[in-house]
Amino acid sequence: MDELYMRGRESYDKGDLAEAEKCFLIVIKARPYADVYNKLGLIYHGKGELGKAVAAFRKAIEINPSYTEVSLNLAVTLNDMGKYNEAGEIFNSAAKIAHGSPFSLDPFIKGKLANEHSKIGDIYYDLGLFGEAVEEYKKAINLRPTFVDIITKIGIAYREKGMYNEAMREFTKSKEINPRYMPARINLGITYYMKGFIDMAVNEWKEALSVNPGNTDAQMYLKFVQAEQEGGQIGHGIGDLKLD
Repeated sequence: MDELYMRGRESYDKGDLAEAEKCFLIVIKARPYADVYNKLGLIYHGKGELGKAVAAFRKAIEINPSYTEVSLNLAVTLNDMGKYNEAGEIFNSAAKIAHGSPFSLDPFIKGKLANEHSKIGDIYYDLGLFGEAVEEYKKAINLRPTFVDIITKIGIAYREKGMYNEAMREFTKSKEINPRYMPARINLGITYYMKGFIDMAVNEWKEALSVNPGNTDAQMYLKFVQAEQEGGQIGHGIGDLKLD
């Protein structure tokens, strides 16, 4: 997936936006990167598909609420759509965030650095070096503590190391920051299941569906557990799966 992400970025930088869009749409199905949604938004904006651009930018903000660049891109797009009041509100909000204490890094710069550490962590993760991945992800979180996608990555890496309690802690933290961030909820359920806490896993996936009734992952895992219960076999199957 990292190779596909890099191909998408290279295509984007070269101006081959059709290829970049194709790669990015595949990437976000596996890993909902905020910067990928941002680039998709820019691609859609360039094609004049302003509604899709707004949706992509909003998704990026949902993942990383303090991603200043995305907020500005969203404001510009809304302005182009004639939604001047909403655009002005978003622009002013982003400007306030970007001009905090003069003695600290600009939040936009912090976000960029955090995403770079996250990318390095992804490389370590793909190589099976989960401890090193966690260290890079933590560097990212030290810069931007509310990036729920990266917090969730820490949890996944911990789980791969067999550190289930630590993984559950990270997923719970991510869920508390953004209750609508589904990967945290789904992965918390998976980890409960792997620990043998079947009822807690089921409750977590049901709660995910209460927030997002159309979430296919939660539906799939609930059906899987139901089938196991009906067959009298509990605790096998999902343990070999991972969702990131």
